[in-house]
Amino acid sequence: MTGLDPNNPLVVDVRNLQRRPGSMTTLDRSVPAPAGLGVAMARVPEGSPIDLDLRLESVLEGVLVTGTADLQISAECSRCLDPVEWHQEFDLTELFRYPPTDARGAVVEEEDESDDPLPVLLDDLIDLQPTLRDAVVLDLPLAPLCRDDCPGLCSECGARLEDDPQHAHDTTDPRWAALAALADPDVT
Repeated sequence: MTGLDPNNPLVVDVRNLQRRPGSMTTLDRSVPAPAGLGVAMARVPEGSPIDLDLRLESVLEGVLVTGTADLQISAECSRCLDPVEWHQEFDLTELFRYPPTDARGAVVEEEDESDDPLPVLLDDLIDLQPTLRDAVVLDLPLAPLCRDDCPGLCSECGARLEDDPQHAHDTTDPRWAALAALADPDVT
């Protein structure tokens, strides 16, 4: 395992909670958003503020982190491609387990066989970035809309249907072209 950088704003020192079940502390912190936090059409701008309001509780298995992250989302409407921005609050809940120890209390390496292992405290530090990433990315819309009734763009020419609701192209379905020639002998 690699050590965590204690200077990273998403890394929290929990030394004051370590191995004392029932002890609790709160954390109110504004941190800059890490890079790559988002999906194809919706993302958190890198460096934008993330307001964390967290409760860290020591339990028998480790440290339970619960709370919220309030952040700015920038996206493109999936229909008209206009930029869309909004604030959203995400719920965070994660148990960071203590590293396994032997009878003397020394940390031992153990293979975790589970499909989704719990994150482990490293040197009395917890890294909130994976927890934040999971909460945000899984909750962002894959196809954001500027509004529910957005008409989008014309599929033939790309014109904004919002600007011209009567926008239409006078085209004949190629499957009916032969019948159109019968109705209008000037069409060839």
